[in-house]
Amino acid sequence: MQPEERDAAYLWDMLEAAKEINQFVQGLTFNDFEQNKTVRYSVERQLMVIGEAANHVSPEFKGKHPDIPWLGIIAQRNVLAHEYGEILVERVWLTAKEKIPLLVKQLEPLIPPLPE
Repeated sequence: MQPEERDAAYLWDMLEAAKEINQFVQGLTFNDFEQNKTVRYSVERQLMVIGEAANHVSPEFKGKHPDIPWLGIIAQRNVLAHEYGEILVERVWLTAKEKIPLLVKQLEPLIPPLPE
């Protein structure tokens, strides 16, 4: 697989996970989110998928798209994966409601069309 194809695959993983987060939190209030462990853990899992995929995107691609907060995305994945007691529900909520919709808009034009 060529580097461009690998990057496209990781971007697709990021986009799909972000879209799922949007679906999970649609119509919810913070209180709903805080009380619903299933939704909360689902969002956290997809944030980890986004971070893991972002970590594998090539440095060259990241350099061409500095508007995407690659380091922040990867850092959040690391916190979710390794610092269980440090996970702040408010931070996860704000990421899901404010940053993920923006990430979807940033990623969509970067995904190459499927060959026909």
